[in-house]
Amino acid sequence: MAMGAGRACVLVLLVFLVGVNLSLAKKEKICDRGWECKGVFCCNKTITEVFTVDQFEELFPKRNTPIAHAVGFWDYKSFILAASLYEGIGFGTTGGPLVQQRELAAFFANVAAETTCGYGVATGGPLAWGLCYKEEMSPDQIYCQPSLLYPCAPGASYQGRGALPLYWNFNYGIIGEGIKVDLLNHPDYLSDNATLAFQSAIWRWMNPIKPKQPSAHDVMVGNWKPTKNDTASFRKPGFGMVINVLNGGLECGQGDVEKMQTRISHYVHFLDLMGVGEQYSGENLGCGEQVPLNPAPKDSSNR
Repeated sequence: MAMGAGRACVLVLLVFLVGVNLSLAKKEKICDRGWECKGVFCCNKTITEVFTVDQFEELFPKRNTPIAHAVGFWDYKSFILAASLYEGIGFGTTGGPLVQQRELAAFFANVAAETTCGYGVATGGPLAWGLCYKEEMSPDQIYCQPSLLYPCAPGASYQGRGALPLYWNFNYGIIGEGIKVDLLNHPDYLSDNATLAFQSAIWRWMNPIKPKQPSAHDVMVGNWKPTKNDTASFRKPGFGMVINVLNGGLECGQGDVEKMQTRISHYVHFLDLMGVGEQYSGENLGCGEQVPLNPAPKDSSNR
């Protein structure tokens, strides 16, 4: 009986130790992609694994052409440094490689459409000239609106700057708070530092303009589901809704306007260049019939 009891104790001890080891194994990181993360993002590929420096050069081949207006400013390293701050919350790391690449293509399509100096007969075609600008050239106003929360700094001008250009003092203030950089008093940081210029754009991509609205990221990775009001307003999942989130007041609900089509053309083109193929561009590419999420003021220059 004593030997049997002893064997039973040993068996129980072994089971306990195995259980402890399994418990520890579960708590250990199964994979480590270089950022502190939780859940589904931990084991996804990093952005550098699904989007290489060669692909960046393919997407923006004319940005350093002598006639461009931001020669030497934009580069892959600056983008990756900025993106690394948001990989852990899903930017470019949500879903499998296809979803990741589609999101990056959508992000860069909007960046290219906002910063292009391409035109119909431009060398390399009109879609090769993204990241030609880093700021608005010769603005006709300083984009300063009286604000108690975000007062304009003396002598500052808040014209468009960045990869997804910011306009107006209040936008510089809000996004400056978001990225923890004093853009309100130093708006020129976005035209002096490419990493910050990309970082402000990614922050804007990851965050909704207003509560209860989706971010562009949420739309592209399938997190957003239309409400009854969205459905009644013809807002549907797809790249068109991304346009609506970012610039719907100026480009949506107006039929096939040129600016909207420019974004769509870049998106489809970039999917091809990244090896995804336009067949994966999805439905509802445009927002011509969608009611804008945030209608623009009467002055259409108000970005």
